[in-house]
Amino acid sequence: MRHLKKGKKFHRRKGQRRALFKILLNNLIFKEKIESTEAKAKEIKKMAEKLITIGKKQNLSGLRLLLSRLPKKAALKVYYELSLRYQNRSGGFCRVVKIAKTRKNDGAKMAMIEFV
Repeated sequence: MRHLKKGKKFHRRKGQRRALFKILLNNLIFKEKIESTEAKAKEIKKMAEKLITIGKKQNLSGLRLLLSRLPKKAALKVYYELSLRYQNRSGGFCRVVKIAKTRKNDGAKMAMIEFV
């Protein structure tokens, strides 16, 4: 039974999984729109929205928390740009759009994740 177990493992160990999500979040923050598999996009959406909510508080502890979870430039962009952009919005900062094409080598369903 998987009681109280959140998220998917993506056939990776904990450190590899954290690194994957950190890179995907970094790319999403800088480009504001990336293409990925559906499953990864859905996982990244949860994380990105939580990070923006932390940044919206605009306090030192929030900034330090962002710096611990993201690379420095990405954390600063979330804190100073994205969180201010969504200050009046209570949630739903990201959008996952499914794409009709599949990945060529393994046929995985693709999706595009972007900021609203």
